Amino acid sequence: MSSVELPAEYVPPVPVEELSVRSADGIRLHVEVHGQPGAPTVVLAHGWTCSTAFWAPVIRELSDRYRVVAYDQRGHGHSEIPPSRVRYSTRALAEDLAAVLARTVPAGERAVVAGHSMGGMTIMAAGGRPDVAERTAANVLISTGPAELVAELTILPGAVRSPGLRRFLHRRLLLSRLPLGPVTPVSRAALKYATMGPGSPAGQVEATARIVHACPTTVRANWAGVLGRLDVRAGLGRVTAPTAVVVGTADRLTPPVHAHRMIAELADPQGLLLLPGVGHMSPLERPVEVAAEIHRMAAAHLAAEAPAAVSAAVATAASGASAASIASVAEGTTVA
Repeated sequence: MSSVELPAEYVPPVPVEELSVRSADGIRLHVEVHGQPGAPTVVLAHGWTCSTAFWAPVIRELSDRYRVVAYDQRGHGHSEIPPSRVRYSTRALAEDLAAVLARTVPAGERAVVAGHSMGGMTIMAAGGRPDVAERTAANVLISTGPAELVAELTILPGAVRSPGLRRFLHRRLLLSRLPLGPVTPVSRAALKYATMGPGSPAGQVEATARIVHACPTTVRANWAGVLGRLDVRAGLGRVTAPTAVVVGTADRLTPPVHAHRMIAELADPQGLLLLPGVGHMSPLERPVEVAAEIHRMAAAHLAAEAPAAVSAAVATAASGASAASIASVAEGTTVA
């Protein structure tokens, strides 16, 4: 049993509505709606081994001005666990996103779609789909990558000198079917090292550990198999909506090299936000800055506000963030 208290900001907020959405192959997806009914819509897609609970602090930052939709990827959270490995694929991710958008974005309207890690890969996998494009005003790709995930992992950067052996060990770690079991001091320390920045406080680590440890072992392993061979570069090239990219400089799972590649391949790149010292779990580690970037894209591409109004709104949403991060969010430039 965990002995670390979970800070209030990481406790999942109560949704104003819960939905059950069927994907193209019949898998049931759990969907939550937060925030303001009738307001512009933001859709959040979480990553591997996470759930809607992962977005709790970001939802709190956005729910005063947006209708925020968050859904559990198949097998995660309260969504249905697929009955076989063939139901785990990038095509399934894209179909799930299409189903959620069709159900939650009103006809004739569009949403800003933000995806973290596997959620970002979901957006890229759906690139070129008309049913997704027609409901997407803009995207935010957060701590993610389109291909070569194992080759770019930096969990074992200096401990193993041979690149081939390092890739082999990284693949073994990724595909492990060992159950995670209860959250312990050892598992917290290991998870923090692999997925979070070194300055992450105990409450953030605890929130991450509880979410990741709740993912069923079989689901974790089946999705790891998909990620180990993932290549959604073709879909990335077909993403036509304006798209911003966010990554932490200390991300060991999808390091900044992926972010630079995505910016180079996007049809309409809208800025790269680098978060100094932040690891892979950037929405939990720096929710104010991540929410402000989502708001920047929503304000520019949903509300069609004048530039001065956008700057003022972003400054309000990002209050408490560092000056460097605010400048990056407002201008869409890179934080060094």
